[in-house]
Amino acid sequence: MTAAGSVDGARRTAYLCLAASMAIVGAYVGLSKVLVAVFPVFLLAWLRFGIAALAMVGWMRRPADEEALTPRERRLLFLESFFGNFLFSVCMLFGVAMSSALAAGVIMAALPAVVAILSRIFLRERIGTRVALGIACAVGGIALVSLTRHAGDAGSSSVLGNVLLFCAVCCEATYVVVGKLLTGRLGPKRISALINLWGFALVMPFGIWQALSFDFSAVAPTSWVFLTGYSIAASMLTVWLWMTGLERVDAASAGTFTVLLPISAAVVGVVCLGERIGTIQALAFGLALAGIVLATWPARRVRAT
Repeated sequence: MTAAGSVDGARRTAYLCLAASMAIVGAYVGLSKVLVAVFPVFLLAWLRFGIAALAMVGWMRRPADEEALTPRERRLLFLESFFGNFLFSVCMLFGVAMSSALAAGVIMAALPAVVAILSRIFLRERIGTRVALGIACAVGGIALVSLTRHAGDAGSSSVLGNVLLFCAVCCEATYVVVGKLLTGRLGPKRISALINLWGFALVMPFGIWQALSFDFSAVAPTSWVFLTGYSIAASMLTVWLWMTGLERVDAASAGTFTVLLPISAAVVGVVCLGERIGTIQALAFGLALAGIVLATWPARRVRAT
Protein backbone atom coordinates (compact mmCIF):
# COMPACT_ATOMS: atom_id res chain seq x y z
CA MET A 1 0.00 0.00 0.00
CA THR A 2 1.33 3.46 -0.92
CA ALA A 3 1.76 6.25 1.62
CA ALA A 4 -1.10 8.16 0.01
CA GLY A 5 -3.35 5.12 0.22
CA SER A 6 -2.48 4.67 3.88
CA VAL A 7 -3.35 8.30 4.62
CA ASP A 8 -6.67 8.00 2.76
CA GLY A 9 -7.47 4.82 4.69
CA ALA A 10 -6.70 6.50 8.02
CA ARG A 11 -8.91 9.45 7.07
CA ARG A 12 -11.79 7.15 6.11
CA THR A 13 -11.44 5.41 9.46
CA ALA A 14 -11.53 8.81 11.18
CA TYR A 15 -14.69 9.71 9.28
CA LEU A 16 -16.31 6.45 10.38
CA CYS A 17 -15.37 7.16 14.00
CA LEU A 18 -16.85 10.67 13.86
CA ALA A 19 -20.03 9.44 12.18
CA ALA A 20 -20.50 6.59 14.66
CA SER A 21 -19.92 8.92 17.61
CA MET A 22 -22.60 11.42 16.57
CA ALA A 23 -25.10 8.69 15.59
CA ILE A 24 -24.73 7.11 19.04
CA VAL A 25 -25.06 10.50 20.76
CA GLY A 26 -28.29 11.15 18.85
CA ALA A 27 -29.63 7.71 19.80
CA TYR A 28 -29.00 8.18 23.51
CA VAL A 29 -30.44 11.71 23.40
CA GLY A 30 -33.68 10.15 22.19
CA LEU A 31 -33.58 7.12 24.51
CA SER A 32 -32.66 9.22 27.55
CA LYS A 33 -36.35 10.19 27.73
CA VAL A 34 -36.94 6.67 29.09
CA LEU A 35 -34.31 7.10 31.83
CA VAL A 36 -35.42 10.57 32.99
CA ALA A 37 -38.80 9.00 33.73
CA VAL A 38 -37.04 6.73 36.26
CA PHE A 39 -34.17 8.81 37.69
CA PRO A 40 -33.98 12.51 38.65
CA VAL A 41 -31.79 14.37 36.16
CA PHE A 42 -28.80 15.15 38.41
CA LEU A 43 -28.80 11.67 39.91
CA LEU A 44 -28.95 10.17 36.43
CA ALA A 45 -25.98 12.27 35.27
CA TRP A 46 -23.97 11.40 38.40
CA LEU A 47 -24.64 7.68 38.03
CA ARG A 48 -23.71 7.90 34.36
CA PHE A 49 -20.32 9.46 35.06
CA GLY A 50 -19.69 7.12 38.01
CA ILE A 51 -20.40 3.94 36.04
CA ALA A 52 -18.25 5.16 33.14
CA ALA A 53 -15.41 6.11 35.54
CA LEU A 54 -15.29 2.53 36.84
CA ALA A 55 -15.20 1.24 33.27
CA MET A 56 -12.36 3.62 32.35
CA VAL A 57 -10.06 3.15 35.36
CA GLY A 58 -7.40 1.63 33.11
CA TRP A 59 -7.55 4.64 30.77
CA MET A 60 -6.53 7.09 33.50
CA ARG A 61 -2.87 6.08 33.60
CA ARG A 62 -0.49 8.26 31.59
CA PRO A 63 1.24 6.28 28.80
CA ALA A 64 5.05 6.19 28.87
CA ASP A 65 5.28 8.14 25.61
CA GLU A 66 2.94 10.91 26.79
CA GLU A 67 4.20 14.00 28.59
CA ALA A 68 2.68 15.39 31.79
CA LEU A 69 -0.30 17.71 31.46
CA THR A 70 0.45 21.40 31.01
CA PRO A 71 -1.64 24.07 32.79
CA ARG A 72 -3.26 24.94 29.44
CA GLU A 73 -4.24 21.31 28.84
CA ARG A 74 -5.72 21.08 32.32
CA ARG A 75 -7.86 24.13 31.63
CA LEU A 76 -8.98 22.72 28.27
CA LEU A 77 -9.89 19.38 29.87
CA PHE A 78 -12.00 21.22 32.45
CA LEU A 79 -13.75 23.30 29.76
CA GLU A 80 -14.32 20.22 27.59
CA SER A 81 -15.97 18.41 30.49
CA PHE A 82 -17.86 21.45 31.83
CA PHE A 83 -19.52 22.18 28.50
CA GLY A 84 -19.48 18.78 26.79
CA ASN A 85 -20.28 16.57 29.79
CA PHE A 86 -21.79 18.53 32.68
CA LEU A 87 -23.79 21.34 31.05
CA PHE A 88 -24.68 19.29 27.95
CA SER A 89 -26.03 16.43 30.08
CA VAL A 90 -28.03 18.71 32.37
CA CYS A 91 -29.52 20.81 29.55
CA MET A 92 -30.18 17.79 27.34
CA LEU A 93 -31.80 15.65 30.05
CA PHE A 94 -34.02 18.44 31.40
CA GLY A 95 -34.82 19.54 27.85
CA VAL A 96 -35.84 16.06 26.66
CA ALA A 97 -37.90 15.53 29.84
CA MET A 98 -39.87 18.73 29.09
CA SER A 99 -40.11 18.24 25.33
CA SER A 100 -39.70 15.23 23.01
CA ALA A 101 -37.01 13.27 21.21
CA LEU A 102 -38.41 14.56 17.91
CA ALA A 103 -38.12 18.18 19.06
CA ALA A 104 -34.59 17.42 20.23
CA GLY A 105 -33.78 16.15 16.75
CA VAL A 106 -35.03 19.32 15.06
CA ILE A 107 -33.37 21.70 17.50
CA MET A 108 -30.05 19.85 17.44
CA ALA A 109 -30.03 20.17 13.68
CA ALA A 110 -28.61 23.63 14.43
CA LEU A 111 -25.32 22.03 15.54
CA PRO A 112 -23.30 22.56 12.33
CA ALA A 113 -24.43 26.19 12.18
CA VAL A 114 -23.52 26.81 15.82
CA VAL A 115 -20.13 25.17 15.26
CA ALA A 116 -19.62 27.56 12.32
CA ILE A 117 -20.54 30.56 14.49
CA LEU A 118 -18.16 29.54 17.28
CA SER A 119 -15.42 28.94 14.71
CA ARG A 120 -16.01 32.48 13.43
CA ILE A 121 -15.84 33.95 16.93
CA PHE A 122 -12.92 32.00 18.35
CA LEU A 123 -11.01 30.85 15.26
CA ARG A 124 -11.77 33.85 13.02
CA GLU A 125 -13.10 31.62 10.24
CA ARG A 126 -15.29 33.27 7.62
CA ILE A 127 -19.00 32.30 7.43
CA GLY A 128 -20.04 32.00 3.79
CA THR A 129 -23.43 32.74 2.26
CA ARG A 130 -24.55 29.10 2.28
CA VAL A 131 -23.66 28.69 5.95
CA ALA A 132 -25.57 31.88 6.78
CA LEU A 133 -28.62 30.52 4.92
CA GLY A 134 -28.21 27.23 6.76
CA ILE A 135 -28.26 29.09 10.07
CA ALA A 136 -31.48 30.86 9.02
CA CYS A 137 -33.12 27.53 8.10
CA ALA A 138 -32.07 25.98 11.42
CA VAL A 139 -33.50 28.93 13.35
CA GLY A 140 -36.73 28.64 11.35
CA GLY A 141 -37.01 24.96 12.18
CA ILE A 142 -36.41 25.63 15.87
CA ALA A 143 -39.07 28.37 15.89
CA LEU A 144 -41.65 26.15 14.18
CA VAL A 145 -41.16 23.18 16.49
CA SER A 146 -41.23 25.43 19.56
CA LEU A 147 -44.50 27.07 18.49
CA THR A 148 -46.02 23.68 17.67
CA ARG A 149 -45.19 22.15 21.05
CA HIS A 150 -46.33 25.29 22.89
CA ALA A 151 -49.68 25.26 21.09
CA GLY A 152 -50.25 21.65 22.08
CA ASP A 153 -49.32 22.00 25.76
CA ALA A 154 -51.17 23.64 28.59
CA GLY A 155 -48.12 25.40 29.98
CA SER A 156 -44.84 26.80 28.83
CA SER A 157 -42.76 23.78 29.83
CA SER A 158 -42.17 22.75 26.21
CA VAL A 159 -40.80 26.21 25.39
CA LEU A 160 -38.40 25.97 28.33
CA GLY A 161 -37.50 22.44 27.23
CA ASN A 162 -36.66 23.67 23.74
CA VAL A 163 -34.53 26.50 25.16
CA LEU A 164 -32.62 23.97 27.23
CA LEU A 165 -32.14 21.75 24.18
CA PHE A 166 -30.68 24.69 22.28
CA CYS A 167 -28.35 25.37 25.22
CA ALA A 168 -27.28 21.72 24.87
CA VAL A 169 -26.53 22.45 21.20
CA CYS A 170 -24.24 25.34 22.19
CA CYS A 171 -22.49 23.12 24.73
CA GLU A 172 -21.93 20.36 22.17
CA ALA A 173 -20.59 22.88 19.64
CA THR A 174 -18.13 24.16 22.25
CA TYR A 175 -17.13 20.54 22.86
CA VAL A 176 -16.32 20.16 19.14
CA VAL A 177 -14.12 23.28 19.05
CA VAL A 178 -12.27 22.64 22.32
CA GLY A 179 -11.84 18.94 21.55
CA LYS A 180 -9.60 19.61 18.58
CA LEU A 181 -7.20 21.57 20.82
CA LEU A 182 -6.79 18.52 23.06
CA THR A 183 -5.89 15.92 20.44
CA GLY A 184 -2.37 17.15 19.72
CA ARG A 185 -0.50 15.52 22.62
CA LEU A 186 -3.11 13.48 24.53
CA GLY A 187 -4.49 10.13 23.42
CA PRO A 188 -8.26 9.58 22.92
CA LYS A 189 -8.57 7.12 25.81
CA ARG A 190 -6.95 9.40 28.39
CA ILE A 191 -8.94 12.42 27.21
CA SER A 192 -12.16 10.39 27.54
CA ALA A 193 -11.30 9.24 31.08
CA LEU A 194 -10.17 12.65 32.33
CA ILE A 195 -13.14 14.67 31.07
CA ASN A 196 -15.51 12.00 32.42
CA LEU A 197 -13.84 12.27 35.84
CA TRP A 198 -14.32 16.05 35.74
CA GLY A 199 -17.99 15.50 34.87
CA PHE A 200 -18.38 13.14 37.83
CA ALA A 201 -16.86 15.71 40.19
CA LEU A 202 -18.92 18.63 38.86
CA VAL A 203 -22.29 16.89 39.19
CA MET A 204 -21.49 15.10 42.46
CA PRO A 205 -23.04 17.63 44.91
CA PHE A 206 -26.32 17.69 42.95
CA GLY A 207 -26.31 13.92 42.47
CA ILE A 208 -25.80 13.22 46.19
CA TRP A 209 -28.56 15.72 47.03
CA GLN A 210 -31.07 13.85 44.87
CA ALA A 211 -29.77 10.41 45.89
CA LEU A 212 -30.57 11.08 49.56
CA SER A 213 -34.31 11.20 48.83
CA PHE A 214 -34.45 8.66 45.99
CA ASP A 215 -35.91 5.17 46.41
CA PHE A 216 -33.36 2.95 44.68
CA SER A 217 -35.34 -0.19 45.53
CA ALA A 218 -38.13 0.95 43.18
CA VAL A 219 -35.85 0.83 40.12
CA ALA A 220 -36.42 -2.23 37.95
CA PRO A 221 -33.41 -4.42 37.00
CA THR A 222 -33.98 -3.62 33.32
CA SER A 223 -33.56 0.09 34.11
CA TRP A 224 -30.19 -0.58 35.72
CA VAL A 225 -29.10 -2.55 32.64
CA PHE A 226 -30.28 0.28 30.40
CA LEU A 227 -28.48 2.84 32.59
CA THR A 228 -25.23 0.87 32.37
CA GLY A 229 -25.40 0.69 28.58
CA TYR A 230 -26.29 4.38 28.40
CA SER A 231 -23.34 5.30 30.63
CA ILE A 232 -20.81 3.32 28.60
CA ALA A 233 -22.14 4.73 25.33
CA ALA A 234 -22.47 8.36 26.47
CA SER A 235 -19.29 8.83 28.50
CA MET A 236 -16.91 6.23 27.14
CA LEU A 237 -17.65 5.02 23.62
CA THR A 238 -18.81 8.24 21.96
CA VAL A 239 -16.00 10.39 23.42
CA TRP A 240 -13.33 7.86 22.45
CA LEU A 241 -14.71 7.59 18.91
CA TRP A 242 -14.90 11.38 18.56
CA MET A 243 -11.39 12.04 19.87
CA THR A 244 -10.00 9.25 17.69
CA GLY A 245 -11.56 10.86 14.63
CA LEU A 246 -10.35 14.33 15.59
CA GLU A 247 -6.75 13.13 15.50
CA ARG A 248 -6.99 12.96 11.69
CA VAL A 249 -9.71 15.52 10.83
CA ASP A 250 -9.82 19.28 11.36
CA ALA A 251 -12.52 20.76 13.61
CA ALA A 252 -14.46 22.40 10.77
CA SER A 253 -14.75 19.14 8.83
CA ALA A 254 -15.57 17.20 11.99
CA GLY A 255 -18.41 19.62 12.70
CA THR A 256 -20.24 18.42 9.60
CA PHE A 257 -20.62 14.97 11.18
CA THR A 258 -22.81 16.45 13.91
CA VAL A 259 -25.64 16.27 11.35
CA LEU A 260 -26.04 12.63 12.37
CA LEU A 261 -26.95 13.60 15.93
CA PRO A 262 -30.35 15.22 15.20
CA ILE A 263 -31.21 12.64 12.54
CA SER A 264 -30.49 9.77 14.92
CA ALA A 265 -32.43 11.42 17.77
CA ALA A 266 -35.48 11.98 15.58
CA VAL A 267 -35.41 8.42 14.22
CA VAL A 268 -35.28 7.03 17.77
CA GLY A 269 -38.21 9.24 18.76
CA VAL A 270 -40.38 7.98 15.90
CA VAL A 271 -39.28 4.31 15.74
CA CYS A 272 -38.63 3.47 19.40
CA LEU A 273 -40.73 5.94 21.41
CA GLY A 274 -43.81 6.05 19.19
CA GLU A 275 -43.67 9.80 18.62
CA ARG A 276 -45.65 10.98 15.60
CA ILE A 277 -44.66 13.60 13.08
CA GLY A 278 -47.35 16.19 12.32
CA THR A 279 -47.42 18.39 9.23
CA ILE A 280 -45.86 21.43 10.92
CA GLN A 281 -43.25 19.27 12.65
CA ALA A 282 -42.37 17.65 9.30
CA LEU A 283 -41.95 21.13 7.81
CA ALA A 284 -39.79 22.15 10.77
CA PHE A 285 -37.60 19.09 10.38
CA GLY A 286 -37.40 19.71 6.63
CA LEU A 287 -36.17 23.23 7.30
CA ALA A 288 -33.60 21.88 9.74
CA LEU A 289 -32.37 19.32 7.21
CA ALA A 290 -32.16 22.04 4.55
CA GLY A 291 -30.03 24.04 6.96
CA ILE A 292 -27.78 21.00 7.45
CA VAL A 293 -27.30 20.60 3.69
CA LEU A 294 -26.57 24.29 3.17
CA ALA A 295 -24.15 24.51 6.08
CA THR A 296 -22.19 21.36 5.35
CA TRP A 297 -22.18 20.92 1.55
CA PRO A 298 -18.54 21.05 0.42
CA ALA A 299 -17.53 24.11 -1.54
CA ARG A 300 -16.59 23.60 -5.18
CA ARG A 301 -12.86 23.57 -5.67
CA VAL A 302 -11.52 25.93 -8.30
CA ARG A 303 -8.84 24.22 -10.36
CA ALA A 304 -5.75 26.32 -10.86
CA THR A 305 -4.93 27.13 -14.49
